[in-house]
Amino acid sequence: MRVSTFNEGWSYRRFNAEMGYPDDTDFTAVSIPHDAMLYEKRSQLASSGTNGSWFEGADYEYVKHFAVSEDAPAVQWLEFEGVYHNAEVWLNGEKLAFRPYGYTNFYVDISSHVKRRPGAGEPVNDSLNESLNESLNEPLNELRVIARNVDQPNSRWYSGAGIYRPVQLWTAESAEHIVHNGVTVRTVSVDGQRARLWVQVDATAAGTATISIPQMGDSTQSDNAQDNNSVVTHSLRVEAQTDASAQGSIAQGSIEFDVEGVQLWSLDNPYVYEMHVDYVSDNGSRDQATTTFGVRTISWGDEGFLLNGKRVIIQGACIHHDNGVLGAATYAQAEERRVRLMKEAGYNAIRSAHNPISKALLDACDKLGVLVMDEYIDHWYIHKTQHDYVDYFDQWWQQDLRDMVEKDKNHPSVIMYSTGNEVAETAQKRGIELTAQMTEFLHSLDNTRAVTCGINIFFNFLNKIGFGQYSDEKAAKEAEEAARRKAAGEGEAVKHKASGSEFFNNLAGIMGADFMKIGASLPPCDWVTRDAFAAMDIAGYNYGINRYKHDLKKYEHRLILGSETFCNDAYKFRELAKKEPRLIGDFVWAGMDYLGETGVGGWEYADYAPREQKCGWLTAGSGRVDLIGNFLGEAYYTRVALESEGDQGPYIAVVPVNHTHDKHSPSAWKMSNAIASWSWNGCEGEDARVEVYARAASVALLVNGVEVGRKKMRGDCIARFNTTWQPGVVEAISYDASGKEIGRYALHSAGETTRLTASCEPESENLRVKFIHVDYTDNAGEVKPLERGQLSVSVEGKGVRLLGFGCASPYNEASFVSGESGTYYGRALAVVEVPEDASGRLIVRDNHGRTAQLDL
Repeated sequence: MRVSTFNEGWSYRRFNAEMGYPDDTDFTAVSIPHDAMLYEKRSQLASSGTNGSWFEGADYEYVKHFAVSEDAPAVQWLEFEGVYHNAEVWLNGEKLAFRPYGYTNFYVDISSHVKRRPGAGEPVNDSLNESLNESLNEPLNELRVIARNVDQPNSRWYSGAGIYRPVQLWTAESAEHIVHNGVTVRTVSVDGQRARLWVQVDATAAGTATISIPQMGDSTQSDNAQDNNSVVTHSLRVEAQTDASAQGSIAQGSIEFDVEGVQLWSLDNPYVYEMHVDYVSDNGSRDQATTTFGVRTISWGDEGFLLNGKRVIIQGACIHHDNGVLGAATYAQAEERRVRLMKEAGYNAIRSAHNPISKALLDACDKLGVLVMDEYIDHWYIHKTQHDYVDYFDQWWQQDLRDMVEKDKNHPSVIMYSTGNEVAETAQKRGIELTAQMTEFLHSLDNTRAVTCGINIFFNFLNKIGFGQYSDEKAAKEAEEAARRKAAGEGEAVKHKASGSEFFNNLAGIMGADFMKIGASLPPCDWVTRDAFAAMDIAGYNYGINRYKHDLKKYEHRLILGSETFCNDAYKFRELAKKEPRLIGDFVWAGMDYLGETGVGGWEYADYAPREQKCGWLTAGSGRVDLIGNFLGEAYYTRVALESEGDQGPYIAVVPVNHTHDKHSPSAWKMSNAIASWSWNGCEGEDARVEVYARAASVALLVNGVEVGRKKMRGDCIARFNTTWQPGVVEAISYDASGKEIGRYALHSAGETTRLTASCEPESENLRVKFIHVDYTDNAGEVKPLERGQLSVSVEGKGVRLLGFGCASPYNEASFVSGESGTYYGRALAVVEVPEDASGRLIVRDNHGRTAQLDL
C-alpha cells in the first residue's frame, strides 16, 4: 500500500454543551498535528490539577471535507497516529471506529464508505465552504473525529488532547494488495560483514512478491541475474493462510537470504536501509510497499545486553511525549531534536514514559543511533486517576500491544518492550499472572526483543500493606466537591488526596531520594516483586539501586535494568555496571523537562515561582535538559558520569549567584540547579558555589588565573567549591594521579552591554520547523542569565506560522500559543513553521524597548 499525509484542511471546535460550548460553536481551521488542550485556560479549579498543569478539559470535534474520484484507489485506510482520547471516527454520518487509548496508532477502513464522483481528482483538503460543495455538484465526504478530554483527571501528566499526532492515508488500487505494515524484516544472524535476513510479506491474496534493497552488498542467494553490488533482489511466494487478521490479510510468505558487505546499524554508525516490495497477485493485481530497517543483532543474558555481539551498557533517559512549547503536538523535526539533545547530553537510549512512542521519534532514533525501550502504559486494572484507561484496559490491552509491535517491528533502535510503569498490581496474584500473560503475548508477536516492566520496589511493598491505595469513593467525592466549587465560583481548588505513583512521588519529595532507595533494600520488597520479575525477561527496577548487588548475587540469572533512577546515581551505576554485566542499563528520570506533574522535580526560588498561585506551576522541572532544550549542569555531570563518548570532563556549572544562600522548592529528582554560566553581572563580591564535573584524580578551580581551590575526586565525578564572584574567567583543570593535567574548561562572563537576540539552531535552519533561541546577550553573544523581560513575538511571510513560544521556567502563567512570554535566566524559545520555498521574518520586542529580527 502507498501512504500519504492527510494533515491539511481540518477544522475543529469544542464539543461539549455542558462546558458552555454548544454545537454551533465556530470552527477554527487547523493543521494536524494539533494539541487542543494547549489552547485551554489554566485555572485553580481545573480538575486536571498538578498532574495536568491545571489546564481545563474539554471535548473536541475535528472535521475534514474531501472529494474522491471514481478512479481513485479502491482501497483506502486512514491511520491516526495519536488521538487523545476515547476517539470516535465518523464518515458521512456513519461511525466507523472507536479507540479509547490516546497513545496508540490505529487504522480505519473507509474503502466502502467514501462517496465517489467523476472528475473529483485529488482530495479536497481546505474548506468547509458550501459554495465549494455546490461547485462540485456532489456533497463532499465529511470526516469527523471526536476526541474526549473533559473527563478530568485522566492522566498523571500533561496529556494534550485532540489529533496531536499525524494522520496518514493508506491506499491500494485493488482489493488484492499488501496490507499496511505488511513487510517485516529481521536480522537472523551476522558474521562479520555477512548477514542473514528474514523477510515476511503479508497480503490479502496469494501472489508473488519481489523485494529489492538498494545500496546493499552482493547477495549470495540472489534470484535476479542482473543483481549488482548496489541492489539486492529476491522473490518469494505469498500463499493463502487459514487465519485472517483484522485488516483482511489471508496470504503470507517469507524468505531467508544472505547478504555480503552489509553495514551494521549501531550507536556509532546507525546505517538504515530501505526495502521496496513489488507484489503481483495471482489475478494480476499489483501493489507496492516500502519500509526502512537496520541490520543488527541483539541478545541478552549472563554476558549482559549485546548489540551486534558486543556488550553495550544501556545509559538511557526517560522522556514524556510532549515537546515543550509545542505541547503534545508531534512534529518530526521536534522529535528528532529531542533525540539529538538526549544523545548530546550523554544518553544512548530512551524510555518512552509511559506510553507508546511516536513514529517520528522512532525514525529519529534509527537515524541518530539511540536505543529505545517502548513502554505501553502507566496502569493496568488499578486506577491512578479517576478517569484513566483502567475501564478499557481488559478489553483493549492485546490490540494495543499488537499495534505497538506493528509500529516498532522494523525499527533497529527498538530493543525492548515495557508492559507498564509502577504497576502495584505486580504485588498481587492477579497482577503476577497478568505480567506473564503480557510477556508471553509480546513474545508471540515479536520474539526478537526483550520484555520488562518498571516496578517501584519500595512502593510495591507500601501499597501491599495499604499505603497510597487508590479509592474510587474518595475520587468521586473530590470530583463532586470540585464541581460544586466551580459552579459557585469559588477560587480555591479542592484538596486532592494523592494515590498510587503520585502519592509515592510526593512522599519521596518530602523525605528525599534516599527514602526510596533505602526503602527498596528492605527484605519485604523482594517478597512482593520476585514473582513478577520471574515473569519477564529483564527485571525493571524503579529506584532500586541499593538492591542491585544483593539481587544479582541472590538471583544468579536475573538481568536487572534500572528502569527509572535518580540523576545523582549515574556515576555509581556506571561503575557497578562495568563490573556486573547482568546489570544491563539505567534510565534516569528525566532526560528532558516536561509538562505536568508540576514542580515535582524543580528547585525554584521565590522570584521565579511565587507560592500563592498553584496554577502557575506548569512543568515538572526534573529534566537534565530544560523545557526549551538548554543543558543544565546536571547534563554535563551526566556526560562525565556515564563516560559518554569517552568524555572525562571537566565541565563547570554555577548555582545562580543571586540566590547562593536562598531556599528553593524541594525535590528528590534534582541533584543540582547549577547552570553553565559565569555571567552574573551585578553580583560582584557575592558568594558563589561552583561545581566541577570530571573523571580525574583531582581538580583545581581558578578565577581570573588565580587558584581558589583544589580537591580530590572520591566516589563520584563532582567537586564543589565556594568562591566569590567577579567578572572575568572561571576555569577548571583536571589532573591524573601523577599530577599531570588531563583536561581544562573555562566559562567567561558577559560584557556590560545587553542585547535582545534571535538565532536559529543550526540543525533546523534548513527544516520546515525551525527552533529559534531568543536570548539576552552581550555583544559577543554570551547569554546574560540575570536579564529579564517580557517578550512578544510575531512572524511575517506567506504560510509562516508561530507554533509555540515560551521559556523554561517551571512556574509560568503565560500561554505558549499567545506569542508572549517572559524569559528564564535570560532565555526563551520560538518554534516557527516555514513552508517549503517560502520565506519570512520573526520579530521580537520586549518591555524595555529592545527589538530583534531574524530572516527565516
